[in-house]
Amino acid sequence: MITDFYEIIEGANKFLFGGIDGFIENTGFPEWVCDALIDSIHTLPFLFIVFVFIELFEYYFAHKVNRFMKGSEKTGPLIGSFAAIIPQCGFSIIASSLYTNKLITRGTLIAIYLATSDEAIPVLLSYPEKAHLIWPVIGVKLVIAIAAGYLIDLIFKSQIDKDAKEDVIEEGCCKHDILTENKINLWLHPVMHTLNVFTFVLVITLILNFFIKDAAIINFLSNPDLKFKILEPAITGVIGLIPNCAVSIALTMLLIKGTITFGAAIAGLCSNAGLGLLVLLRKNPKFKDSIFIILLLLISSVLSGLAFQFVSY
Repeated sequence: MITDFYEIIEGANKFLFGGIDGFIENTGFPEWVCDALIDSIHTLPFLFIVFVFIELFEYYFAHKVNRFMKGSEKTGPLIGSFAAIIPQCGFSIIASSLYTNKLITRGTLIAIYLATSDEAIPVLLSYPEKAHLIWPVIGVKLVIAIAAGYLIDLIFKSQIDKDAKEDVIEEGCCKHDILTENKINLWLHPVMHTLNVFTFVLVITLILNFFIKDAAIINFLSNPDLKFKILEPAITGVIGLIPNCAVSIALTMLLIKGTITFGAAIAGLCSNAGLGLLVLLRKNPKFKDSIFIILLLLISSVLSGLAFQFVSY
């Protein structure tokens, strides 16, 4: 089923962007620039669909948002974690948008980030002799995500309950009155948000690709003389925060080749929440809250990786 879904996504991408991708690749730009352009352009339809969904949800269900939030507090981390294991980082984008619109809890958001699979599963599927690693990776990430999500919601329960009671969504994310919204703007606002986030993603991706274009990360981790191997999950956990599919691919390839341990791979793949982190930083009006979420994501990922690392040693 996972393979079939991935093939559908790949087929849709080829249908929509095959010509554009070929044009970009033949422009003569450096490979890292072409990759950034292609990756960013591929997010456009998905971003638009997400923001249309958010806009329609706000317009038609604003009066039911508080009830939805309270209900999702009980099942959010569980449902979100299972939804996020589907390859691609798209669901983390949805989760970030829902969180910044106060539709899911912080624990649900982090659970989705931790469970997000991005490119790990497709890469493992491309190596039949290593396909057996798929279920351990999925299973471990699910357990970590669900446990961390519920624990975070439990610890910060009073804050979440307070927000749920006091914050009734009457405005959209750009402060328009969603209860008296002109229906034309239900399409205009998603277009504006899509272009806004797309520009942000493109700029950040260009910067990230420039710094990782020489595969310095891979060369560093592949060094057989690397000391303190037991602390490797801390390194991969930090690296995993880079919101780029190249990182999840690199970490998965290093796991396949036996260069890093399973614990290190888990730490990096858990913290690698894809483009969801960029959307969170861009859309969340509370910058300190975004940083706090990223820290919780990193801590959860590194501690989980270290647990497996100590067991293996």
